[in-house]
Amino acid sequence: MDAGKIYAGIVGQSESNLRLVIQTAEAIAPCVLWLDEIEKGLAGSKSSGATDGGTSARVFGSFISWMQEKTSPVFIVATANDVSQLPPEMLRKGRWDELFFVDLPNQAEREAIWKIQIAKYERDSKDFDTVQLAKATEGLTGSEIEAVFIESLYCHGRRVHPAKRAV
Repeated sequence: MDAGKIYAGIVGQSESNLRLVIQTAEAIAPCVLWLDEIEKGLAGSKSSGATDGGTSARVFGSFISWMQEKTSPVFIVATANDVSQLPPEMLRKGRWDELFFVDLPNQAEREAIWKIQIAKYERDSKDFDTVQLAKATEGLTGSEIEAVFIESLYCHGRRVHPAKRAV
């Protein structure tokens, strides 16, 4: 579910769009409803009549009510880059079965990521100092490490195999 596409300019359309999403999910259940970066799309409990006529608050309230009361087998999975932006009522037990924190990769994990990326682009990891690469990329995610590797292939005039190029 792309929460950004729920919101519309016509009064009542946002709420109607949410109802349509819920009806669709329930109609195709059992299913997984994926919400990426939920804090950007559904953290709108702080909206007001002065900012958006209360639309975000109504959409948010309708969504968490449905989460709490739903009986259809719709399994909701969401990601958040900044959980602190979510209101406490969104995180309450009963709405989510479990909350997980996934941290940035540590040194050993970054070394493994480098080896995976090197092999993915048909290179030999023995030609690279993955220990040093892992140290130099502290604080990066796996996808950021992949982007660094792809960029380095371009910078050094090496072709990136088109079938292996990240999309």
